[in-house]
Amino acid sequence: MRLEELRKLVYQANIDLVDLGLVTLTWGNVSGLDKESGIVAIKPSGVDYKDLAPENLVLVDLAGNRVEGDLNPSSDTPTHLELYRAFDRIAGVAHTHSDYAGMFAQARLAIPCLGTTHADHFNGEVPLTRMITQEEVEADYEGNTGKVIVERFERIDPQEMPAVLVAAHGAFAWGSSPERAVINSLALEKTAKMAWGTLSLAPEVPPFPEYLLRKHYQRKHGPQAYYGQKTGEQK
Repeated sequence: MRLEELRKLVYQANIDLVDLGLVTLTWGNVSGLDKESGIVAIKPSGVDYKDLAPENLVLVDLAGNRVEGDLNPSSDTPTHLELYRAFDRIAGVAHTHSDYAGMFAQARLAIPCLGTTHADHFNGEVPLTRMITQEEVEADYEGNTGKVIVERFERIDPQEMPAVLVAAHGAFAWGSSPERAVINSLALEKTAKMAWGTLSLAPEVPPFPEYLLRKHYQRKHGPQAYYGQKTGEQK
């Protein structure tokens, strides 16, 4: 991929966060990785979305060295880079503080799978990380946030679960492209909203059956998936 194309994709993905109502003020960012060159394009830190343009995105390598751009990259860049280094099949990362996912993160609760809508997109509950420690914050807050996420996924496939809640912080989602990372962020927010509403109406709702979770997830994402028209990745 040419870096000019990467800039355009990442720019549009950031604008999509705004259009989808997933960010307030500058509370969010999207990055994209060109796997061939190992270059990441990411939103500059603190820049209002109305002032954003493809040319003012910042390019960094996977070690965090700035390659192009006069502005400072997002303060969350080290978190994004940890995810790219650990999850080798992803090429886009989105970070939001969207309302309902944010509430679950601040309540320090995973998002339970309560119905088929959730199961169509996420293979089980959306996990919550542990709290980052004071020592980790003081040593390298953003980098260690990424490490805390990776630690939580030690026994979880990031392809089957393309999102996470960082305790007391917010949400990260990822995918095969910046666009797909935003789509997963939207799915995360909508399933969080549905879970919040369901638990408000029925706090003692029974667990969702495992056989229905398997069926709904596998029919869209499994090796024998039959949902859709086979025109591309569903997740």
